[in-house]
Amino acid sequence: MRDVLMTIYPWLTAGHVIFMVFWLAGLFMLPRQCIYILDAAPGSEEEAKWSHRMGLLRKIILSPSMIVVWVLGLTQAVAMDMFSQGWLHIKITLVVILTAYHGWLVGQTKRMARGERPLDEKTLRLVGEIPGILLILIIVTLYVGRLYLV
Repeated sequence: MRDVLMTIYPWLTAGHVIFMVFWLAGLFMLPRQCIYILDAAPGSEEEAKWSHRMGLLRKIILSPSMIVVWVLGLTQAVAMDMFSQGWLHIKITLVVILTAYHGWLVGQTKRMARGERPLDEKTLRLVGEIPGILLILIIVTLYVGRLYLV
């Protein structure tokens, strides 16, 4: 099995990176869509449009991409027998935090689609930076950690 995984390892890596980009793009877009829905009156046609758009983003891009990132990333770790490496533990912890953020944000968007406004614009702008910060930490861990935290 490991021989097969090693043969397709470059494809696993490519897929992991591609779907990570899709996932992060969606996580950058969703708080922005939440800001747009703030101006819509609860129950209005505009709110319904933004709610529909947020739902599509969650169902078509965000959640499937997150699942693929996890599956391919863990498959890569198995293929290369990396679970004993310290940098991978840090990376997985950061990805768990990103996944928790994803879940929290999905919950907030569902509340907003029901007409609730749990977050104001300033808060949404601040939490919209979380994926970028986590992305920086994950990339630094991946490249620097592999050199020094083996």
